[in-house]
Amino acid sequence: MTTITTRLGSQLTTRLSHRPTRRVVAPEVRRRRRVQMAWALLVLNVMTFFPGAPHILPIPGSLGKLIAQGALIGALVMALSVNRPVRIRPSVFVFLVMLLAAEGLLASVRAEFLFGALFRAGRLCGFALVLWLLTPWWPRRDLLLLRTHLMVLWAIVASVVLGLLVAPGLAMTENRLAGVLWPIPPTQVGHYTAVAAGLSVVLWMSGHLRRGIAFTSVAVCIPVLLLTHTRTALLALVVGLLIAGLSLFTGRSRVRKAFAIGIVVFSVGALTLSSVVTTWLARGQDAQELGALTGRKLVWDAILAQPRTTFETLFGFGLSNKSFNGLPIDSNWLGTYYDVGLVGIAITIMLVLFVLIAAWFRPQGPHRAIALFLVAYCVVASFTESGLSEASSYLLDLTLAASLVYNTSTREGPR
Repeated sequence: MTTITTRLGSQLTTRLSHRPTRRVVAPEVRRRRRVQMAWALLVLNVMTFFPGAPHILPIPGSLGKLIAQGALIGALVMALSVNRPVRIRPSVFVFLVMLLAAEGLLASVRAEFLFGALFRAGRLCGFALVLWLLTPWWPRRDLLLLRTHLMVLWAIVASVVLGLLVAPGLAMTENRLAGVLWPIPPTQVGHYTAVAAGLSVVLWMSGHLRRGIAFTSVAVCIPVLLLTHTRTALLALVVGLLIAGLSLFTGRSRVRKAFAIGIVVFSVGALTLSSVVTTWLARGQDAQELGALTGRKLVWDAILAQPRTTFETLFGFGLSNKSFNGLPIDSNWLGTYYDVGLVGIAITIMLVLFVLIAAWFRPQGPHRAIALFLVAYCVVASFTESGLSEASSYLLDLTLAASLVYNTSTREGPR
């Protein structure tokens, strides 16, 4: 009897040992994934769905807008699920964003289109609330939010490339590359590709990204950027990389080599490809169109000539879709002045200056270099693009920079 029992026990043990074991995911890994999902949903929220833009997927306009706007609610739920009990870190940056949202609410009460203005102001409040809930993960050494943002940008660029391969005629409408799987205008495609390429280069220069991955990212993003014919994004990328590289120049030999190679390539290109570069920059426009900044100057002059009361001068006309008389404003500073007045401009300037000064006084290293790149990019782009005073990809970029220069004695986030 003892022998039979022993044999049955050994057989049972053998069967159990051969059963597939269930993979156990550590709590820290689950938290990281939820934080990454919350940030990815924030990016989706700022990818406005344009029903009139060409796209190949049969997504109704109302459904596309619902997906984009509902992503903010999903991000809020995800942030609350990972941040239990609710803990936040004090942040001057997020406080300024909340102040800007409150000022937008005040201005929107008297807006002509009340519902739309209040909705945009409430969206900015929810956006800032999610940012505040994610502050415990700002000071991590593994650059969790930055790496998540870069992976999301790579996914967006991949969708644009896939759309170009599937429907090249539709993607190259008006000879400028746009996203057609999810409708993304050429200017936004240029922004995403420029930031992805810039972050890849700065991370490689800092030693936080392997050369092969950085090279692949640049080799894909730069041609896509050139196909969008977005001059602002290209200029902002060059200025941002120059400032970030100079911040690492004395401490990294690969940065000095990269600068030397860049100077040689620029010199050769200036001598041999000057006509091609000039044609690309002109984008088929004559001198008069270039002088009027592709029609932007007419809109800007009209905004400055708009009659307004003292209240409207200080607090604006309420949050809009960044258009004036049906035409895009295409300037962060004029758009901010129109929406939230001089007070809103002051708050936006404080946002930029706070991150810039905090980055300037940080020790030399990748956090400082990446933050300087993002701030420089946003400042250059702000002259012909809008977004620093609303829930947008530019405000997300500036938030990333603020997270990198967050001043705390403990560099690790929650476990």
